[in-house]
Amino acid sequence: MSWQTHEVSNQFDELQDYNLFMTDAPLQEALERAGADWATPQMTSFGETLGQAETWQLGADANKYKPEFDAYDARGRRIDSVGFHPSWHRLMALYRGEGLISLPFRDETQRGRWATWAAGFYLNGQVEAGVLCPATMTQAAIPVIRKEPALWEKYGARLMSNEYDPRDVPMEQKKSIWIGMGMTEKQGGSDVRANTTTATPVGAGGRGGEYLIRGHKWFFSAPMSDAHLVVARTAEGGHSCFFVPRWRPDGSKNPVQIQRLKDKVGNRSNSSSEVEFQDALGILMGEEGRGIPTIIEMATFTRLNCVVGSAAFLRQAVVQGVAYARKRKVFGRLLAEQPLMRAVLADLALESEAALAMSMRLAEAFEHGEEPAQRFWKRVMTPAAKFWVCKRAVEVSGEAMEIFGGNGYVENGPMARMFREAPVNSIWEGSGNVMCLDVMRGIGREPEGAHALLRELAGDANGDVRITGELKALGEMLQQPPEQLEALGRQFTQRLVLVAQATLLRTTAPAFVAEGFITTRLDPQWGRVVGAVDTRKLDVAALLERAFPAAVGSQA
Repeated sequence: MSWQTHEVSNQFDELQDYNLFMTDAPLQEALERAGADWATPQMTSFGETLGQAETWQLGADANKYKPEFDAYDARGRRIDSVGFHPSWHRLMALYRGEGLISLPFRDETQRGRWATWAAGFYLNGQVEAGVLCPATMTQAAIPVIRKEPALWEKYGARLMSNEYDPRDVPMEQKKSIWIGMGMTEKQGGSDVRANTTTATPVGAGGRGGEYLIRGHKWFFSAPMSDAHLVVARTAEGGHSCFFVPRWRPDGSKNPVQIQRLKDKVGNRSNSSSEVEFQDALGILMGEEGRGIPTIIEMATFTRLNCVVGSAAFLRQAVVQGVAYARKRKVFGRLLAEQPLMRAVLADLALESEAALAMSMRLAEAFEHGEEPAQRFWKRVMTPAAKFWVCKRAVEVSGEAMEIFGGNGYVENGPMARMFREAPVNSIWEGSGNVMCLDVMRGIGREPEGAHALLRELAGDANGDVRITGELKALGEMLQQPPEQLEALGRQFTQRLVLVAQATLLRTTAPAFVAEGFITTRLDPQWGRVVGAVDTRKLDVAALLERAFPAAVGSQA
């Protein structure tokens, strides 16, 4: 006898089979403002591919079937191999095939190239973020390696290639290559100057010379990359940066031995490891003792990626939350019709659009980074945005999960994966305090730049006394002694980002978005929990329709 105790009703899957780009009006507008209309066809196609159920399943599989480490082959030879599920390779090929890794550096006269990169990264991050780790490091390595003529001549074309080559063979045999990073050691963490790994010259040494690297790295990102940029200390010059290939020129494996893969909370599709260098071959990049500035240059790029990646989480949180609330009924009404839920969704919509606006403003700064007005945005607002936007993604991903109730708290759905994934951007490349200290250091070195930024924001405020009042308060904080200002680092950085987002929305977004953000975020009572906003001052219907069109959600 077959028993059936209930019928399944009022249950709805997470949103799939929709175009991520064509349903995102703020993103389309941002590309147009950046002069990147030429990228609209590519982003439309990419958004369609990413939104398909098949691509979502690839992301799920890549995280379910985690990378597996094999130290030895079947006959006992040391191979230090990390194997990946086929879904990982398909996703890596998809992203690389879009040309986004090399796009900002291919034609540096192309207007909107950084905005286009940001759009593609933002779209991909909504579906699967793990593949963006090796993509980020490879992209950040390009401007650094370009300064080393010998390395660039050998590997530049492979770095710039859009063709995915998954083979584990020497770089000279590959069509494209990936670059990882090896900075963190047990005793140092973010304090790279505490690193103890050593580099001994083979022969004369010097820039472009060979060294033997000996030591360990507590976090060695993407160990199957074709090469890593590694910080090690020389006897005379101090901490320096080295290009450490996976294979030596004679075709033997470079002795970088993987100790284990990290069992991470999230970011499970991507491999992170601990390694030991047993006199591994490394090529000195730049001059001895200049490794820290080299890493800082890379970190500026990778931190931007963290901001855009977290903005992607915020976007996906509001899209999934709004789409689900428009279908699910509770207490006889759709969730999206219930006043308290509407307050939560409106708050999420404001958070998402503000994060995108900040991401695109930073992309503009990177495109025009040599201009004085842009340099301060690139140098100081990037760590400030990383601090704030990445932390907001952690909180908002939990709130989005709550919209789904128990269904959001199970592993066979994207909400739990996003919740586990979100903290990595806040931790990687410098946690919250490190970002705030970096902001303070940047201001300390260029105090006039900080005041110029506040004046720029005041000019964009269009006379809004709420914004100008907040800018005046920030200016007064800058007058504090350095020790006291450092202690206020988190408060200062938070307020700086919020007022910057307010002015950005004032100049780029519809009035109902800008006014909603300014009314809520500059209210002293805002921020204790998501949704604790006064919806009487918001055009909730317009915010939700702009966040995700109702007609699309009903069809998907």
